[in-house]
Amino acid sequence: MRAPPLLLLLAACAPPPCAAAAPTPPGWEPAADAPWCPYKVLPEGPEAGGGRLCFRSPARGFRCQAPGCAVHASAGHLLRASVLRNRSVLLQWRLPPAEARRVRAFALNCSWRGAYTRFPCERVLLGASCRDYLLPDVHDGVRYRLCLQPLPLRADPAAPESSGPTECVEFAAEPAGMREIVVAMTAVGGSICVMLVVICLLVAYITENLMHPAFGRPGLRRQP
Repeated sequence: MRAPPLLLLLAACAPPPCAAAAPTPPGWEPAADAPWCPYKVLPEGPEAGGGRLCFRSPARGFRCQAPGCAVHASAGHLLRASVLRNRSVLLQWRLPPAEARRVRAFALNCSWRGAYTRFPCERVLLGASCRDYLLPDVHDGVRYRLCLQPLPLRADPAAPESSGPTECVEFAAEPAGMREIVVAMTAVGGSICVMLVVICLLVAYITENLMHPAFGRPGLRRQP
């Protein structure tokens, strides 16, 4: 699954689709001196390279609250995915200050689980100032696995590239509108039950009072 970089850029500028009572916890907000996040969506395939350079504005003041948003965190709690009801996913990550100074970029790898194996989806290379990334459209009911890998600075350009610890998060997007359908069906079912009770009482009343005429007891005849 790949989305055009322009679509990702436009989706990132859109207002947050859910409201919440609590803002993003401290430490997850992008730095104030990082107004833009440079990134490249890389073509699929291990031999593919290049990718067009794009920019997106960080998601500041993002809020996530159930039931419109569900948060999934990695094992190290440094990467989290906020899965929104509109099938978009906001990734956010944080690093200790000492480690953040040694990072030159981030590599984001995506895969989803099929019937028998996993398939690669989006690969993104993000700048060192990036602390979030938006996936605007994911498939319903598919198990996704997103891994973020910090790429450290290299003292010797000819030396082989080493990588930092990788944080991975897994999630499955809830089918769009499924909860609304369940709530609507429950409300309709309750209304039907109330209507059936009213109809039964009405039929019982009609049967008792209108369908059976009241016959008086025959009086005794007077003997002459």
